Amino acid sequence: MFVLAVLMFCVFSVTTGEFVVAGILPDVAGDLDIPVGAAGLLVTAYAIGMIIGGPVLTAITAALNRKRLMLALLAFAGIGNLVSACAPGYGWLLAARVVTALVTSTFFAQAVVVAVRSAPPDRTATTVARLAFGMNLAMILGAPLGTAIGHQWGWRATFAAVGLGCLLGTALIAMLVATPPDEQRGSAIAELRVLLRRPVLLALALTAIGNVGVLMVFTYLAPLLTDLAGHPQNRLPILMLGYGIGATLGNLLGGTLYDRNPRLWQPALLALLALTLAAAWLLARTPLPAAAAVILIGILGFAIIPGMQAGVLRSATEAPTLSMAVNASAYQVAAACAGLAGGLVADSATGPRPIYLIAAALTACGVLLTVLSAATRTEPEKVAAH
Repeated sequence: MFVLAVLMFCVFSVTTGEFVVAGILPDVAGDLDIPVGAAGLLVTAYAIGMIIGGPVLTAITAALNRKRLMLALLAFAGIGNLVSACAPGYGWLLAARVVTALVTSTFFAQAVVVAVRSAPPDRTATTVARLAFGMNLAMILGAPLGTAIGHQWGWRATFAAVGLGCLLGTALIAMLVATPPDEQRGSAIAELRVLLRRPVLLALALTAIGNVGVLMVFTYLAPLLTDLAGHPQNRLPILMLGYGIGATLGNLLGGTLYDRNPRLWQPALLALLALTLAAAWLLARTPLPAAAAVILIGILGFAIIPGMQAGVLRSATEAPTLSMAVNASAYQVAAACAGLAGGLVADSATGPRPIYLIAAALTACGVLLTVLSAATRTEPEKVAAH
């Protein structure tokens, strides 16, 4: 638990640097004298850096000592955020964000493997959920705190605080976290071959497809709740906080349920999420049910994630770190597709309401993928039995 707490703090520090940018975009734009849209490219560039750079860097470093690699990655993230704080212009800031994004998913993949191998085998999803709790805290605590720091002392102070947090995490790992014993690391080519197996591809596809719907709703929560449900703008922070609290509870709940019975709870949670999204479509114009749906979507939307990550680890036991990095990229792809598809719907003549229904249909596709993945995993067992 102590090792897990250290890793959780490190994940909190790294991912706060990702989430906090949205809260300080106007400050960055004003200080650097650029349009807000150009400042928004900092978010896009960070996502692209994670999608492409994470798996590539993880593959290149596949054979390195895990603890030394974690120390280097976290130190690099700290320096990247400090460079962001000192960036003399927009070009420097954009480059620093991309470079920092390259190490983020690779570090998270390493942290997942170390945390899982420090826990009992039947607690994989629960351990992943607790580690991801650091990411939840970054969303509901780190991002608001970083935004407040930026408004009080300037956006550069926000990046400086994140950088110092990463460097503190580096020191904690150096002193308190050990590489799992008797660990054999494969080559990059060997790990890439593992990713081409059908069960692994299905598990990664589930992350990409199963999360698109809920991410589409999250991305366009503001118009869904204000233009459609009639909530005033000043109520949005409270509703977003409710979503974040629900996400935190769902993350921990999902890991526990998956470890108890993965074949039951993973498709069940996805099915409940699809039904909730469909119900939100029916009740989209009534303020109170729409607000309740936001919290429930937050719970279920994050309850499905620990099982997805555990499923990828289970399918790719010979390539745990690379599979986790690619899984993180699959999630970022889902986020990018959600933003694009949701924007097309929101800007159409129908308005944002169909987002709920489309999200429900996409999540239902995730249920089918879960069933197919479970059937694929049982095939080797049947062959072995004969």
